[in-house]
Amino acid sequence: MANQLQNFKVAILVTNGFEQVELERPRMALEDAGATTVLVAPGDNHVQGMNHNEKGDKFTVDMLLKDANPDNFDGVLLPGGVVNADSLRMETKAREFVQAVERSGKPIAVICHGPWLLVSAGLVKGRHLTSYFTLQDDIRNAGGNWVDQETIVDGNWVSSRKPDDIPAFNREMLQLFAHKQSNTRAVGMS
Repeated sequence: MANQLQNFKVAILVTNGFEQVELERPRMALEDAGATTVLVAPGDNHVQGMNHNEKGDKFTVDMLLKDANPDNFDGVLLPGGVVNADSLRMETKAREFVQAVERSGKPIAVICHGPWLLVSAGLVKGRHLTSYFTLQDDIRNAGGNWVDQETIVDGNWVSSRKPDDIPAFNREMLQLFAHKQSNTRAVGMS
């Protein structure tokens, strides 16, 4: 797995209240595979993680959302956390960021409550995905096909339900990102 994603740059979009394990473990998997990860947030230079209902660690933001250009990234990771996802979906720049990533066909990895941003960005219609079970009505009402499954890969998206699913989520995310990278390289060589 090492260097599988060398030169692959992933934006991790979060704000305060993200589920810490849903950032840390996928980020570690990406970096172990050679990817560069950039923590992107709309506000301060630090964001507060959560361990369910308890405060977790604070994380240093690498780039403010207003300065983040989706064209400079190869993929995006959207961790969950109720407060994080509900706040992030209200950020115009966050919605525009994922819309641009989707238009370019770049991969999106999303877990737990993270799909709320995709719902608010108007991107889930006709898509198959999973999430934390409480989002199923939002996803269905937005025209998405919600399935209660560990992970779902639909085109350039991989989604997962909750922290318990992270091993499967990481495996599918790395495969999807590596597949997108190899296709990009093949197109660039022709």
